[in-house]
Amino acid sequence: MTTTCMKKLKAYLDVRNQLLNFLREDVGSGDITSESIISSNTSALAHIICKSKKKAIVSGLYECGILFGEICKCDTKILVEDGSTVNEGNVVMQVRGKARSILRAERTALNIMMRMSGISTLTNEFVCMVKDYDKSVRIACTRKTSPGMRIFDKKAVELGGGKSHRLRLDDMVLIKDNHLLLTGSVERSIKIARKSVGSAIRIECEVGDPSQIISAIKRGADIVMLDNFSPEEVRESILKITKLGLRDKAMIEVSGGITLDNIKDYASAEPDIISIGALTHSAKAIDFSLEIIKVIGQSPEPNK
Repeated sequence: MTTTCMKKLKAYLDVRNQLLNFLREDVGSGDITSESIISSNTSALAHIICKSKKKAIVSGLYECGILFGEICKCDTKILVEDGSTVNEGNVVMQVRGKARSILRAERTALNIMMRMSGISTLTNEFVCMVKDYDKSVRIACTRKTSPGMRIFDKKAVELGGGKSHRLRLDDMVLIKDNHLLLTGSVERSIKIARKSVGSAIRIECEVGDPSQIISAIKRGADIVMLDNFSPEEVRESILKITKLGLRDKAMIEVSGGITLDNIKDYASAEPDIISIGALTHSAKAIDFSLEIIKVIGQSPEPNK
């Protein structure tokens, strides 16, 4: 098996195992409601339907397919692609199988889809706001995700048109304010980091003052993060390093306090990356529901 195939298999197994853990968390020792009133040989056809009053980007269909199909042994049919725009009333998935199995996974599946779709939808709103600068400006998320949801939250951002940035701490060096307080300076931090990790791993350094940008670039930072800069400060900083011939020496990222109301002001300064924690920690869930459409083979009494 090739390295690529191994990576894909590991990614699939990681997702499957996490979904299984989510389901176990919700089910506990069993679904006592369904088991007490629904026959074990009753089957059903269910639809997952978008209930959002506004257009939304649907995400999580792949994961729900694994949950219903691989884990709960139902037949699933995904009717739209992850990352598609959906409207109120659109059916996005069909699920056919044992009624108890469908109901057992219902809440877990919907929770995942609603959260991921909310993240994708908000991300897409930001991406659309900067479309005039999309050749130079990328919208990215941060590591401000819910524990256990990292791979799902990050995927949802990408389905909405954004970038993942760091998935984990081992992806790259990112020197932040607390690191700087412990090491003493931007220059010293970058020097130590480069000596430690070598040239193959990227180094990003957060700066809180325009004077530190030039130092970070000259010391060899691959990315410089302008944290909590105003749009005008970003514009002036980029203009300054451009005049000094340093603009192409490092990528410029801006972060902190960026909203849909001011995103265009930041984008007009043409940084390389705009990172927004709200994409994953404050996105509003998109409403989806599962509805039983047809009952198949219903028995008069439940049997265990």
